[in-house]
Amino acid sequence: MTSENTVRLTTAQALVRFLANQYSERDGQEQRLIPGVWGIFGHGNVAGVGQALLQAATTGEADLPYYLARNEQGMVHASVAYAKMRDRLATFACTASTGPGSTNMITGAALATTNRIPVLLLPSDTFATRVAEPVLQQLEDTRGGDVTVNDAFRAVSKYFDRVSRPEQLIPAALAAMRVLTDPVETGAVTLALPQDVQAEGFDWPVSFFRRRVWHVGRPVPEPAAVERAARLLRSARRPLIVAGGGTVYSGAETQLRAFAEATGIPVADTHAGKGAVAWDHPCAVGGIGSTGSYAANQLAGDADVVLGIGTRYSDFTTASHTVFGNPDVTFVNLNVARLDAVKHSAEPLVADARLGIQALAEALAGWEVEPVHRARVRDLIARTREIEEECFAPDRDTGGLPAQTQILGALRDVLGDRDVVINAAGSMPGDLQQLWRARDPKAYHVEYAYSCMGYEVAAGLGVKMADPSREVVVLVGDGSYLMMAQEIVTMVSEGLKVIVVLVQNHGFASIGSLSEALGSQRFGTKYRFRDGTSGLLDGDVLPVDLAVNASSLGADVLHAASVDEFRAAMEKAKAAGRTTVVHVETDLYGPNPPGHGWWDVPVGQTSALDSTRAAYETYAAHKRAQRHYL
Repeated sequence: MTSENTVRLTTAQALVRFLANQYSERDGQEQRLIPGVWGIFGHGNVAGVGQALLQAATTGEADLPYYLARNEQGMVHASVAYAKMRDRLATFACTASTGPGSTNMITGAALATTNRIPVLLLPSDTFATRVAEPVLQQLEDTRGGDVTVNDAFRAVSKYFDRVSRPEQLIPAALAAMRVLTDPVETGAVTLALPQDVQAEGFDWPVSFFRRRVWHVGRPVPEPAAVERAARLLRSARRPLIVAGGGTVYSGAETQLRAFAEATGIPVADTHAGKGAVAWDHPCAVGGIGSTGSYAANQLAGDADVVLGIGTRYSDFTTASHTVFGNPDVTFVNLNVARLDAVKHSAEPLVADARLGIQALAEALAGWEVEPVHRARVRDLIARTREIEEECFAPDRDTGGLPAQTQILGALRDVLGDRDVVINAAGSMPGDLQQLWRARDPKAYHVEYAYSCMGYEVAAGLGVKMADPSREVVVLVGDGSYLMMAQEIVTMVSEGLKVIVVLVQNHGFASIGSLSEALGSQRFGTKYRFRDGTSGLLDGDVLPVDLAVNASSLGADVLHAASVDEFRAAMEKAKAAGRTTVVHVETDLYGPNPPGHGWWDVPVGQTSALDSTRAAYETYAAHKRAQRHYL
């Protein structure tokens, strides 16, 4: 029975009203935590969450806009990109139908959790009552009647709950908001919603829908931990900072720059941390690790103390545990998550990055590196700049296809400091890690924790929604484009202007190069007809016209056959008022920037192929340098 303290709503209507009243706050600034819902409707959510969103939009009882996506994985990627741009203080909810609609979101969930970016997933589930089972698209599991395909989300979610009764939504929704707003625990949050429960009515406490503000705090560093960390840094003669994504999410760029200037410690960056210190700052030495810069990896090689700030020390960042070559290297890790703070047997400083840097700056007041270290940093940066310029203008045969690095150089010349470059997979992340010159951390958006093919176009959508004032440029190869380009349609339908640079080289350039280096002869990495004689995919190039495909999705398309034509096309795209694709073909075989690090990808120890045996000898030599940092 209803009363003045309750309101009769379906579970889905209650969820929509609840989400519309959730806010996050940090440093006195409030914003909507869930500003909208992405969705594709089908059986399982069309009459539940779909009806609730329609009712909210037509009656005004809840402000929760709905956005139609074209691919369920894509809408999760768009939400993650939005949250990344908003420093994890806001994200979207994503609703999908029962069965494949929901499981399509699993890859996006894994990407969000791996990157530690919040996103709220609302997969529809089979009937809680089980009265109609097996329903369309239901997986029957002989091990138990309560198992559904949505259980697959458990492994890739930071929080999972199945709302099997309406009243269970209250604790589940509150727990979901807690995890979404926790910098340590955040990632994909999944609330599985049985379709009958979505439509079931219940008398909800009115207080459930009150305006809630979730305060995102800044954990303060423990004084004793600061002193221990400062003591190690004072003892260093060749220290190095590794700035990761936590530096950016904390908004610690100003503090990091001041700290580096005062101490003289050079700053290397991960993909997520690039731009935290502008590329031309005297202390900025570029990306570190397997695809890192010459300067950063040389400094890492003999660093005696490494200060990691907001980094999870991925395999690439550490060049598979080989880049930090000093046998006595010691780590100090400033991180909001203890999981990361203790990696590599480090002296942990568990705290917010901004407050932790400020505390270290106070503890190290008056201390700085020796002049010889500053001089070495300057020399290494100078050599790195020479390497970069050689990549931007490589010596090539007249009439050949442009190198990808040349396209990146031209793009650098055309874009402004606030223009956002987006990428995730293939050979471009490695090129960008070495070559991209970022001044603004939000202008460099490369997803490399999960390195998910298909992220780029959908991410462009999310980034543009997060900050419409910026020019957004999606860098995508034909491999990723063929995985997922559908959200171009969404850009067009929403009237959002995004530039998509479609680099076509008729194959997987990155994996092809890796395959060749590992003795696998680029097998299965080129887009070719199957040869009638060899039986392999090494015939003529396939007649695939991705430019026509992009045009069919509603985008304007510009073509470029040379670096100069590409530069001119980009100027036109920047002046355009709608989504524009710039199509350019590049050389599948590079050249790419020189390697200054190593990546551990095992090679067959025995083989009948000479190429594989030779590759194993090289692998074994690198493997000898690999070690745990203890």
